[in-house]
Amino acid sequence: MSVRLNLRAAQVLGAFILLALCSCAPPRFSHIAIGAKNFTEQVVLGELLAQEIESVYVKEGKPGERVERRFYLTGSYICQQALVSGRIDAYVEYTGTALTAILKQPLPPPGQRDPASVLSTVRVLYDSQYHVRVEPPLGFEDTFAMVVRGDEAQRLNLKTISDAARVARQLRLGVGYEFESRPDGLPGLSAAYDLHFAGPPRTMDLGLLYRTLANGQVDIIAGNSTDGPIRALGFVVLVDDRHYFPPYEAVPLVREDSLQRHPEIQIAVNKLVGKVNAEEVQTMNDAVDAKHQDVTDVVRAFRVKKGL
Repeated sequence: MSVRLNLRAAQVLGAFILLALCSCAPPRFSHIAIGAKNFTEQVVLGELLAQEIESVYVKEGKPGERVERRFYLTGSYICQQALVSGRIDAYVEYTGTALTAILKQPLPPPGQRDPASVLSTVRVLYDSQYHVRVEPPLGFEDTFAMVVRGDEAQRLNLKTISDAARVARQLRLGVGYEFESRPDGLPGLSAAYDLHFAGPPRTMDLGLLYRTLANGQVDIIAGNSTDGPIRALGFVVLVDDRHYFPPYEAVPLVREDSLQRHPEIQIAVNKLVGKVNAEEVQTMNDAVDAKHQDVTDVVRAFRVKKGL
């Protein structure tokens, strides 16, 4: 009985969240709202898109127009619901995440995981199911990354995920909430590499992963390849030598009706195509995370450097 009650409570809570998302949706014809998930890189990319749209407004003689930032939305599912309900007009997603976590497609066979094929599939499905346009990639990929401390990598001779599988029973794992259950996450990775860690994973907010790794509370984490702390703290990303993960190219997702109402979005997106590489986004992530610089200033400096 308690299980049924808990399930019912979860369903009611989920319905309430979706209702709240829809009921607080602004009239999108009045202004543009850009979303972002609740980790640093997403806020950086959301701010980049928002600033670029505002620069278009200035060039059109509308300096008073501002883009609303709706950042720190909790995870891919909430961002998707915000986009579909009209609470936001656009946000930046990753193709592999879109394919598996949002569109619920199975992981393609290793030979069919090239970026162009995954991007094509994602484009067709978003258009047919949600009337959302998947724009061209920004220029970098942010894949899941199994990360260890530099000293541990040297002591255990860890270079690949297969190396980690050999000693996994000695390693304590830390993961984010999504990675623990999503189809391209921990269950599939464990099966692909026959991973058996020292006990169940510690699940936490993404912002805590690197702190717990640095403090020795866990020995390996599932992070992201462009995370700032990797470089700043001398961590090591293990090579996905069995090519388990699909491509994760960063692409803006924009509602079709928003593009019709606000052509400034398309103008801004076109200027950002191919403009950001992995090293640049990692540098911006590090500036915000480790150096505690304001994200607005970091993005503005990047845009100036790129001539945007």
